[in-house]
Amino acid sequence: MAKLQGFEFWKKTLQSAKYILAPMVEQSELAWRLLSRRHGIQLCYTPMLHAQVFLRDANYRRENLYNDVSPEDRPLITQFCANDPEVFVQAALLAQDYCDAIDLNLGCPQMIAKRGHYGVFLQDEWELLERMIQLANEKLSVPITCKIRVFPELEKTVKYAKMLERAGCQLLTVHGRTKDQKGAQTGVASWEHIKAVRDAVSIPVFANGNIQHLTDVQRCLDETGVQGVMSAEGNLHNPALFEGCSPPVWEMAEEYLEVVQKHPPCTLSFVRAHLFKLWHHTLQIHQDLREELAKAKNLAGLEEVNRQLKQRCQEEMAKDESERHQTGLPFPHWICQPYVRPPPKDPSQENEQKTPQVKAVCMKRALEDSDSSNDPLSKNKQKKKARNPHKNFCPELKPKYIKCEQCGNPKGNKCVFNLCRGCCKKKAFKEVADCPGHGLKFKTKAQKQENSTNGEQVNGNGSIQPEPCTALPDQPAAQTLA
Repeated sequence: MAKLQGFEFWKKTLQSAKYILAPMVEQSELAWRLLSRRHGIQLCYTPMLHAQVFLRDANYRRENLYNDVSPEDRPLITQFCANDPEVFVQAALLAQDYCDAIDLNLGCPQMIAKRGHYGVFLQDEWELLERMIQLANEKLSVPITCKIRVFPELEKTVKYAKMLERAGCQLLTVHGRTKDQKGAQTGVASWEHIKAVRDAVSIPVFANGNIQHLTDVQRCLDETGVQGVMSAEGNLHNPALFEGCSPPVWEMAEEYLEVVQKHPPCTLSFVRAHLFKLWHHTLQIHQDLREELAKAKNLAGLEEVNRQLKQRCQEEMAKDESERHQTGLPFPHWICQPYVRPPPKDPSQENEQKTPQVKAVCMKRALEDSDSSNDPLSKNKQKKKARNPHKNFCPELKPKYIKCEQCGNPKGNKCVFNLCRGCCKKKAFKEVADCPGHGLKFKTKAQKQENSTNGEQVNGNGSIQPEPCTALPDQPAAQTLA
């Protein structure tokens, strides 16, 4: 059977999916995908998998894909991060029987992606990406898709999308933020960039970014003309987002824990992380439950924390509105709703409130995040200078050392030969000499060895004593008893 492409693939295989759950590391596991499907999600992605690890490690394959699928969980797309065409394709070949398409992650902006050289940090290597997608399109029995971030320049973003389409990409997900829009600098996603891509390509496009309520979903579809809308953060805080409802947080938690029990195994850290997201606003009020949640050792412990949270919230619901905790949120804190990141603070005021240790860490991260710098020092030296502003890297101003007479390295301060340790060791060994400055005792050891061969022993204090006699002088030795 011929491989479906483009819109035919979207309509038949993906069943014209319009509401999509984003691929999230350690957050879009099977249990969460099934919960999300109950509440309106039509297409799911696996968490991002590392192609090289997936290829070499059978346990990684079982834990992250083979044992994490279900007939109820389709259509499903498996996402990989990779930077080598052969490794990517070989990993995808091992995964293609468990999903409906393979997605290449070109959008991850985190430091781990920068160090591993994948995700959004490949977006300038167009020749490499073209080879990866072409090879995958030729070898795989399922379509290849991509998830990207935009460039600041709209025209460059459009050219980028067209290049991926020409290479063989059958569906494109566009996150309307740039590489630098992350963390405190996340900001608002550009739907203008997403619309420009949708107008320029002839394959289906999904939009990602700014989705907090169902009204945002419809507005995004209308303004961009995309085929589907993807949610990540919005879904984590409210899995019923695409249903257009906001249930109490304990109801979603109860339902999620029920799904986890029906579809084991599910790593406890994944479950705990989901509950932290669901309960984010409520845990600002009941901070002692945050500690209880962190200490829970099993599902029963998590269920008990949820029971306590439910009881406290219901007691607060029974009070008059004036007596409830005032949070400034659109809904009461026990209702599923998005978390909106606060805008970045003034750097000068923010720095004043930080300890020297925190300032050094922030400086280190800032240096790691920067792709280029006008500072002539290397990034490693910049980090050292951030920790110690008085550190000197100028060779002319560094203290002068007396050089070894043979190799030019700094000599030992107490070396009897005026040499460095390496040269001193060679000379002392050759000449059978001692150098107390470097702790070398070739002469002393030679003397000890010579004395031992002459029948003498050396005391612990270094003095030599004669070998003990077996009989007194001028007297016969004692007879041995039978």
